[in-house]
Amino acid sequence: MKPKEVRDLLPNALPSIWRFALSLTGDIDMTNDLAQSTCLRAVEKADQFRFSGSFEGWCLQICRSIWLNELRSRATRQNKVFATVDADLIPDIAPSVEHSLFAKEIIERVMALPDAQRSAVELVFVQEFTYSEAATILDVPIGTIMSRLHAARKALQKFAQTPNQDQRKEKR
Repeated sequence: MKPKEVRDLLPNALPSIWRFALSLTGDIDMTNDLAQSTCLRAVEKADQFRFSGSFEGWCLQICRSIWLNELRSRATRQNKVFATVDADLIPDIAPSVEHSLFAKEIIERVMALPDAQRSAVELVFVQEFTYSEAATILDVPIGTIMSRLHAARKALQKFAQTPNQDQRKEKR
């Protein structure tokens, strides 16, 4: 593939890249940087894309690779731990207040998952990749994807069974 062809495909892939980057970084600023780096690397490495896989999947592999390199680099420099994204920083594009509150609550719960589970949830449930595609993107066996999703479901199920703080205050 030629760089111009990649540039033409990137606008459609960018929302997927950005969401995946957010699931990896948990931070809006780092997400923007990671998405930009991913797009740049995809254009630079256009000749390495093979038509046997999806373009978005290839871009997400690039995104993950850049992120892992960044984590290694930061760990070497300073051993820093990353915090998860504050749900109030997530852009609100929901059509109603109720939908917005529900969406923010879901996002908070997903962002509270461990990184590996969060990435698997993002790829399979949000971006609708198959288990096999998600395993390829994350460079893990398909059984690992299944295990991560099972653990994420269990963790999210616990949230659903635990009344939130506002409900507990009302009961008092």
